[in-house]
Amino acid sequence: MFSRLNQVARHFSRPLPNYLHSSAAAPALTATASRAMAAERGKRTINTAGCIIIGDEVLGGKTVDTNSAWFAKYCFSLGINLKRVEVIADDESEIVEATRRMSHNYDMVVTSGGIGPTHDDITYQSIAKAFSLPIVLHEKAYERMKRLSKPHPSQTNFSWDEDSPARRAKLRMIQLPYDESLPDEDQVIFVADDLWVPINVVNGNIHILPGIPRLFEKMLTGLKPRILPRLTDPEGKGVYRILFSTPLAESEVAGYLTELSAKTEGKGVKVGSYPRWGKSRNTVTLVGRDQEFMDSLVAEVEQGVKGRRIQFEGEDDDAGSDKDT
Repeated sequence: MFSRLNQVARHFSRPLPNYLHSSAAAPALTATASRAMAAERGKRTINTAGCIIIGDEVLGGKTVDTNSAWFAKYCFSLGINLKRVEVIADDESEIVEATRRMSHNYDMVVTSGGIGPTHDDITYQSIAKAFSLPIVLHEKAYERMKRLSKPHPSQTNFSWDEDSPARRAKLRMIQLPYDESLPDEDQVIFVADDLWVPINVVNGNIHILPGIPRLFEKMLTGLKPRILPRLTDPEGKGVYRILFSTPLAESEVAGYLTELSAKTEGKGVKVGSYPRWGKSRNTVTLVGRDQEFMDSLVAEVEQGVKGRRIQFEGEDDDAGSDKDT
């Protein structure tokens, strides 16, 4: 009896297999296979996207993130389905985990932040570690940096020809994760003649960008011509959205919208309902790609929500009391 109990105890004391680790679930990819997958990933059709905002200052409330909202509109305008936005710390392990996971899950990944000259700007080195890549000082980026950037007024004695802490700090911004087996133009992309900062593309689909909103927006706008041919709709018409204004409370239209959602689901149309606190009217939306079908629903939806189609939210606001949310 005791012998049998001891066998059971030994069985349950054994460590459980780590099924979440890739090596436990499947053989590790060879370096050659991994590079081939990265090359293929950089050419595939873009249907989905993920966004990683990197920065302790965002998590600490010092800086407000606007880049993820801008990227969401960017994706919507191109018909890309933005599936996830994460805000993470300037922490190597978090950057490694998030970039590996999102690169695997989504067709296009954008990171924002952590590529400056200071000690806590660790995005490049962390992503290099995530994909077992070396950090390389990119010569073309270096030449552009010397030509287009200007030393800060406080750096009166700065020289590109002499080693100094300031020069070493600047060079951190062009020391990039780099795969020697892939074409340079697929890894380091310059999108504007007046910018030395490149978009560094890693593992075929991770696009590393600065966190400064003006640069983030300008660089993604400049990247658009490279993205358009890889979209489901190469003309980049994006997704179609129809807005309706309704005086009814959300709870009042919930039943009708449930029926409408079931009716339109097969056509790839999503029905949304958005309360507007303190306003007399709420918003209902239809979002999809089948414009003709969606337009055919307008009269029905206007009647169902006792409202009307509008061009932008708040178009027909008037003074009113708070509503049932």
